[in-house]
This record gives sequence, C-alpha cells and structure tokens, in this order.
Amino acid sequence: MTTGKILVIDEEEKLRNLVARIIKLEGYTVLEAAGLKSALKIIEKEEPDVLLCDVRLPDGSGVEFTKEIKAKYPIIEVILLTAYGNIADGVQAMKNGAFDYLTKGNDNDKILPLLQKALEKAALQRKLVHLEKQVGMHYSFNSILGTSTQIKQAILLAEKVSRTDATVLLLGETGTGKEVFAQAIHNASVRSDKLCMALNCSSFSNELLESEIFGHKAGAFTGAIRDKKGLIEEASGGTLFLDEIGEMPMELQSKLLRVLETSEFIKVGDTRVTKVDVRIIAATNRNLGEEAKKGDFREDLFYRLNVFAIYLPALRDRREDIPLLAHNFLVIYAQRMGKRISGISDDYMKHLMQNNWRGNIRELKNIIERSVILTDHHELTTDTLPVELLTLSAGETLSPFNLCTIEKIHIQKVLQNTKGNKTKAAELLGIGLTTLYRKMEEYKIEV
Repeated sequence: MTTGKILVIDEEEKLRNLVARIIKLEGYTVLEAAGLKSALKIIEKEEPDVLLCDVRLPDGSGVEFTKEIKAKYPIIEVILLTAYGNIADGVQAMKNGAFDYLTKGNDNDKILPLLQKALEKAALQRKLVHLEKQVGMHYSFNSILGTSTQIKQAILLAEKVSRTDATVLLLGETGTGKEVFAQAIHNASVRSDKLCMALNCSSFSNELLESEIFGHKAGAFTGAIRDKKGLIEEASGGTLFLDEIGEMPMELQSKLLRVLETSEFIKVGDTRVTKVDVRIIAATNRNLGEEAKKGDFREDLFYRLNVFAIYLPALRDRREDIPLLAHNFLVIYAQRMGKRISGISDDYMKHLMQNNWRGNIRELKNIIERSVILTDHHELTTDTLPVELLTLSAGETLSPFNLCTIEKIHIQKVLQNTKGNKTKAAELLGIGLTTLYRKMEEYKIEV
C-alpha cells in the first residue's frame, strides 16, 4: 500500500490543484500551500515527508527555503520545481540539500517516480532516527537499573565525568556492565552525535590488535592489500572504548600513551603522523596499579588512564538490585520470544538472591533468558534453573571431587526430571522415600 505525506507549495492555484490531484490518485496524502509562510505552519503541524516546492514564490525563494528546511527538519526531502530552469539555481538547490530540481512541463513524467524515491529516503531516515533514539535510551544513565548505594554512586560519578573530556577508567569484575557505562557516558557527552567505537583488547593477536586500533597502510604486512583506518581514527570526534585494557601488549601501550598525550599516532607501515580528537574510556577487571608495580603494565599509561576511575560493584555486593534486574530481563526476553510470563516465583527469586554471581549481571541475564526459553508457565519457577544454581547457596563453593556434592547434584537433577515428584524420584534413585526425604533435609534441597 502506498503511503506518505506530501506538501505541494505553489502560488498558481490551478497548477497546484492539478499536481495535488495527480499525486492523490497514487494514494498519497497531499497538503497544499500558496507560499512559504503558510507552508511553514503546515510543516510544523503536519510534518510531511516530502515538499514539492516552486522555486519562485511571492514571499521568498524555494532554493533558500530548502536550506532553512533541511537545517530544521533534516528528514524532510525537498523537490524543487521551476518554470525558469537555470544551472546556477539547480547547483545551489542541490548544495542546499534538495533531493532534486525539475523544470515544469519538461519533466512532468519524472515527478511520480522521483516522489517515490524521495519518500523511500525519508522513510529510511525516520527509521534511522527512531533506532538512534532507541539506542540512546538503551545506553542512557536512566537505563542502568539499581537502587543500591554502590550503583547509585557509580552512576553519579559517571554522570559528572560525562560532561567533560576526561579519560575514564572503568574497574570491576567481568559482567558488571562496563560497556553499558561507557556508552552511557558517551551518549551524555558533547560527543554524542559522533561515533562511540568499542574494542576488546583480548580478542586479537598483537599484530591484528595494532591494526584494529591504529590502522595500517597498504603493504604494511602480508594481507594488507589496501589502506585501513583504525578504530581510533574512525572514532575521531567521538569516543573509543577499550575493554580489557590490561591485556594490551606493552608495545601498543606506548602508542596509546602517545595518543593520550599528543592526540597523534603513526599507522602501521606509515611514516606520517595522523592527528585525532578522541576520548578514551578504558575498562579492566585487573588491578592495573599492581600490574604496573610488577612491570606487566606501563606505569605512565596507568596514571594517564586513571585520571577518573569508576568502580562498578559486583552483583553479590548489591543483592537488593537482583529482583529489579531479574524482572527487567524477564520482560525483555518474554517480549522477544512472544511469551506471556507475568512474574517470578518466590522460590526462584530466593535462589537468585542466594547465588554467588561470579559472572555478575551477564550471568543473571543468561539465566533469565534460559528460564524464559524453558518455561511453559506464566511465571518463572525453579525447574528452569541450572542445577548448579539450585545446589549452591550464598558463599558455598562447588567441588567436583566431593562425594556429598556429587550426590546432592544428582538428587537435584532427578527431582528436576520428575518435576518435584518425590515418590518417582526415589524410584529412579533406587532408594526409599524416607531416605530421599532425609537426604533432602541433609543437603537442604528444596523443591
């Protein structure tokens, strides 16, 4: 089905009405204006997708009007029509952002196909803006959930530093949300209209990591068949997030230090200096101060990175935030999988609250996703939890060599398999029901 809203701006009423009727026959919504002043009022109220505008109007030039519209409403496409086609006007119109420039009478057969193309471009632009807003919302400070003192303090520090260009070092265990914080800092900064590039320093070999960050010239090494911009150059004007910075090789640390001190570097295989304007946010789960003392990390780079450090707390240190995070992930995955799941059972939540969460928020997210996949109920229940999580309580460690631990896990798996039916579980285990109850009490197994 044809969709789209088009505003026809022309002083000549008969011609304007004729063009409007032709466009309406194609299924488009058509608005009309006799001049630029009335057109502006319609644009503010109706937000059309495309303007079909005469160049010469009683209250101004369509060419200059295009410049004004593209500055205020970059998504709107403008097609200019003129009875007096000249090259200078056409060139200026395109410079001002017009989608195209047509001569009345000569190009009438081009109007409808051109309108369709302009509408497609406008629709794509609207979609991109919508996605950008969604990403911005996803990575805003408001999207970082938690009411604990520790997470509130981390958010407060991140909000303050986001208004500056200071280098930030995010500290904390794996899975605590360091990339989310980095993106939120970028989105709240004056650099938010530019790119935020992210790279995990532990994911590449030394040679590839240097090329990924700093780029290379053609012929710099085997396989380098063309020049390549590194992420640090791609992110110029914006932010570069370097995760697992503690894994960066020493020789690359010196190049990064130079960027932080002079805003310049030399690409692999190049002899010329490349200048950049980039903010660095780094993250690590290692103690870089200790690493520097041992000689495993450059001390001077550590001090440059450690201008503003923010520690992100482990999930086990902010247990009061677990219910909020769990319900948030439940909503996300239930919607994604088209399931109607209204809540989380008390027993399920009890196990979440008792877990050690060595994988932190990432581990919680994965467990909720797994449970949503497995559940056939309207709430998450313990039969969808991993056995290891059901077996362990807060502070308890799992030893694969301990006979009691193995027995406990085996009984738990059988009870899961029988969906809590103890009589059937006892039969499968080859023990009496009384023995099963005794072992459940001994191992503190709840169903």
